[in-house]
Amino acid sequence: MSAPRVSSVPARTAALAGLLVLGAVTGVAGWLVVDLWFPGGLLLALLALLGLFLAGRLVIGSGLGVGVPVIGWFLAYVLLGVPRAEGDFLLSSTGIGMYAYLLGGIVLAVICATLRAPAEQPVSAVRPGR
Repeated sequence: MSAPRVSSVPARTAALAGLLVLGAVTGVAGWLVVDLWFPGGLLLALLALLGLFLAGRLVIGSGLGVGVPVIGWFLAYVLLGVPRAEGDFLLSSTGIGMYAYLLGGIVLAVICATLRAPAEQPVSAVRPGR
């Protein structure tokens, strides 16, 4: 069974824009869940990221499908962690959970971006004979 891939340019652009928004929404939701329920919330947030990154990889068919939601997720992560003009944070980031969320999300993004689909040809280190 082959994964559905977006081939036309307008559909691909719309899919990438949707993945960017989904990445930002997942980043905000993950930030809230990690702070609310630390061990279980971290796992839930990382599972949501894994699902989003894998879906992007399968729908777009390349690492770009992972890169675009990563940009949305990371922008949401950074914007929520920047102090406001009043000197406080929009959402507090206490403890090691937020660092684990950042590191875990980056690791999942790299894993999903470097995956090869079963339909793709295997990479060989041996060059064909001349």
